[in-house]
Amino acid sequence: MLKKLFFALVVVALVVGAIVYAKLGQFTAMGEAAANMALPPETVTALTVSGEQWEQVIATTATVSAVQGVTVSAEVGGRVSRIAFESGAVVAAGDVLLQLDTASEDAQLASAEAAAALAQADLARVRKLGKRDLASDDTVDRAEAQVKETVAQVGVIRALIAKKSVRAPFAGRLGLRLVNLGQILSEGDPIVALHTLDPVHVDFSIPQRQLARLRDGMAVRVTTDAAPGETFHGEIVAVSPEVDAATRNVRVRALVANPGERLHTGMFANIEVVLPDMQRVLPVPATAVLYATFGDSVFVVEQQKNEKSGEAEQVLRQQFVRLGQARGDFVDVTDGLKDGETVVTSGVFKLRSGIQVVIDNALAPKASLEPRPGDS
Repeated sequence: MLKKLFFALVVVALVVGAIVYAKLGQFTAMGEAAANMALPPETVTALTVSGEQWEQVIATTATVSAVQGVTVSAEVGGRVSRIAFESGAVVAAGDVLLQLDTASEDAQLASAEAAAALAQADLARVRKLGKRDLASDDTVDRAEAQVKETVAQVGVIRALIAKKSVRAPFAGRLGLRLVNLGQILSEGDPIVALHTLDPVHVDFSIPQRQLARLRDGMAVRVTTDAAPGETFHGEIVAVSPEVDAATRNVRVRALVANPGERLHTGMFANIEVVLPDMQRVLPVPATAVLYATFGDSVFVVEQQKNEKSGEAEQVLRQQFVRLGQARGDFVDVTDGLKDGETVVTSGVFKLRSGIQVVIDNALAPKASLEPRPGDS
């Protein structure tokens, strides 16, 4: 019995030993193959970086306001007898916008003019009598005063009639009509908004630390989503002497040309103040940067000699960098990169330092300082 058991154990040990030996041989062969296997080079897009001069700008948000804007209102009360404008129309300075009823004032004017004519006739008679010493100087003075009083009364009524013709105080574009024919208006009731829209004011605020860089006459560029693809140009015309105590910002006003009246009062806009000095930068496409919490980096393509084949290869080196300002599709590298080095511009998340690459820019993404995507 013991012999049979011993024989069985020997057979099992031999079988297990054979299997282990075979597997060890396979693992050894796989290890040697892996050690001798060369991974194919990774295809990448790349760009040789070079220094450029970027204009310096102060970018912020802004609000459009009219150079001249007012809500035209009734100076005196009365019934609307005629409306002489349409909503949204362009008017010239002095154009009649609305006429109030003047029937009672016309009657008062006729009475006042008759009284003035009578007073002037009385004055003429009194002066003739005065020359013949038949009227005293006091009578002549009273007659002259009566003439002045009646003429002044005529002027008052005419002025009242003129106020019932509401006119445009300046040229511009009207807003929506706020009155109707036959409506009874009180003094100060709004009639229509009137704005001058070319040029326009663009008001914005900047931090107080930027105040020393601003000057009157500096060029500005304005863009808005209401006019996609268009840039409006102007210049700074005023800088507030006060700094807001709550935000520590300074209010600035620019005068901007508005051809076609694409900018409207109250509109939100983006504005850039163009500073006179230029800055030298070393820009790389933003897609070339591998962003990480422990530091941003780029992959630099270097030429190295293969020790086995002796041929030159392109190998990656991960280089940590310090980034500056971004503009469009580019970002400025302030430290860690040199002029003339070649960096990978896409797919950096799948790369690692030391791997071999092949550069193919046939499908390289096009980077621009002023990208204008067709569908954003």
